[in-house]
Amino acid sequence: MPRDWDAASYQRVSAPLEAMGRDVLDRLELRGDERVLDAGCGTGRVTAVLLERLPRGEVVAVDGSPSMVEQARERLGPRADVRVADLTELALETPVDAVLSTATFHWIDDHDRLFERLHAVLKPGGRLVAQCGGEGNIAAVRAAIDHAGEPALAGWPGPWHFASPEATAARLERIGFTGVRTWRTEVRVESEDPREYLATVILGSHLPRVPAERREAFVAAVLAELPEPAIQYVRLNVLAERAA
Repeated sequence: MPRDWDAASYQRVSAPLEAMGRDVLDRLELRGDERVLDAGCGTGRVTAVLLERLPRGEVVAVDGSPSMVEQARERLGPRADVRVADLTELALETPVDAVLSTATFHWIDDHDRLFERLHAVLKPGGRLVAQCGGEGNIAAVRAAIDHAGEPALAGWPGPWHFASPEATAARLERIGFTGVRTWRTEVRVESEDPREYLATVILGSHLPRVPAERREAFVAAVLAELPEPAIQYVRLNVLAERAA
């Protein structure tokens, strides 16, 4: 389900995610006249770079967070069609030549439905280029959340679906994608403001479940439990095509 975010805070601390997103964008070869979907555009930092590479093309940018979409619209202006949308319910009037997605798929539980909808909006021969959290992602943070002992989170498995490359490849091929390639990479992020980065980027979906008067203490407890303030990411990378 779509969730809202603190878009202003995300904008301040999301430079590491933008850097990862730029690396993923570099895998998408473009002539400059394509129609491309940014699936999970956030505040539009990576989308802005995508627009620069499509001087004669079109960009459709979607995100489940209204506040993120508001910031993306301000950043991108009229050249991008920016929408609030649930990717598991996505439908487009005109299909796209490619789908780009960074740091999004792990927030969606139903990957079968997700990839079915992305397959449906791609033209025959269209490409999917994506990266998200993968199996083993932020393992130290997940352990720290458990050790923090917040009663409001007891028994909740968390909002993430960190899939393996093997399961993802099988899922994509079953849905009808071809030329599928999936692999892991590891990225270590040291934020200038570890507390805000943790609260916004990592724990943004946990905090609404925690009573307001305990949220600051919860974030502090998770930060204190970490072996170091850096975040160790395991990223799941995806390349695939819709059959021509």
